[in-house]
Amino acid sequence: MKHTPAEILREYGPFPEVDGVHGVSFDGERVWFASGDRLNALDPESGEIVGVLDVAAHAGTAFDGKYLFQIAEAVIRKIDPKTGEVLSTIPAPGNGGDSGLAWAEGTLWVGQNRDRKIHQVDPDTGAVLRTIESDRFVTGVTWVDGEFWHGTWQDEASDVRRIDPETGEVLERLEMPAGTSVSGLESDRGDRFFCGGGTSGKVRAIRRPRSVDAAVS
Repeated sequence: MKHTPAEILREYGPFPEVDGVHGVSFDGERVWFASGDRLNALDPESGEIVGVLDVAAHAGTAFDGKYLFQIAEAVIRKIDPKTGEVLSTIPAPGNGGDSGLAWAEGTLWVGQNRDRKIHQVDPDTGAVLRTIESDRFVTGVTWVDGEFWHGTWQDEASDVRRIDPETGEVLERLEMPAGTSVSGLESDRGDRFFCGGGTSGKVRAIRRPRSVDAAVS
């Protein structure tokens, strides 16, 4: 397993009226992050919040190319990012113990924090399609270029790790600096991961390492 320190590229925030950052997603232009009673749209270039949706936003956030998905207590809500309208709701697999959320291959992937699990979920029904086990508390989850990454936050330590989606084996770890938490995770589909900073109220961009094969291609 490859193990390296995470390279922090930029810190955003803390922001007014944001006590903590939970889920994080990216729509190709803006970083969306959940802060309890609202979803915030962050411009990653200027570092400014450019929009707010007044919706319950307690944990993971995902974007399917058109709509946002947001964990709020024991449910996952499908939200129109232009209006904030809740279009549909499905049960969250952890019944309130869920953390990360990602969209990939037409399904949702849900991190279940203290149960150390990641579930693949049908976005229409909430049915669990399969489950991956982890050995640490799971926070954010994200897919990029066929790689599956998730954040951890346990015993005041956090890392971002690439795992085998079939077996759960840890293939690579990016260790965050001491005192730096990961409460949400999303790739920008390029060289950055956006990480929620928990109670710091910050969002951090860290460098995504590229494999040798990816660099060649």
